[in-house]
Amino acid sequence: MGFYLSNGRFKKGYFMDIIAVILAIIVMLIGLGGTILPAVPGLPVIWLAMFGYGWYGGWADYGFKAMLVSGLVVALSIAVDQLASVMGAKKFGASRAGMIGSFIGAFAGLIIFNIIGLVVGTFLGAMAFEMLFSGRDLRSSMASGLGALVGFLAGSMFKFMLGAGLIAYFVCALIF
Repeated sequence: MGFYLSNGRFKKGYFMDIIAVILAIIVMLIGLGGTILPAVPGLPVIWLAMFGYGWYGGWADYGFKAMLVSGLVVALSIAVDQLASVMGAKKFGASRAGMIGSFIGAFAGLIIFNIIGLVVGTFLGAMAFEMLFSGRDLRSSMASGLGALVGFLAGSMFKFMLGAGLIAYFVCALIF
């Protein structure tokens, strides 16, 4: 599927291949944004773009085994991300209500105030739900909010780095 000559120029007649690469990279970048934004399942979107391009290209640039391994890594990372967020929130003393509040706050904050709202909403949602539904005082509610925020940021950073790694692998497989 590689469409470069040894001198680095494109071969003639491979317009659809170029369009497929551009489309795959655009979808991957949307997925990379989704590693931070909760509305887009970032890593699965990146993996599906890789899978789609591999299927289109007959697995010439990277094999089906590479897709299977990367798919398992994506699935495992989703499980680890969920577990890390819960463990981080629990470590800071969050209850179930606080974790639900952090999710609702993050979603509402994203809709109302964009990325800043996502971060602030995670903290405020956990804090508010801890106070309203768990009857905790301000100090312990703030600790739960901080735990939810730390868990969210750590999980987002992990997913972003993994997504960037998948994209780098894709680009390297095309070039080399």
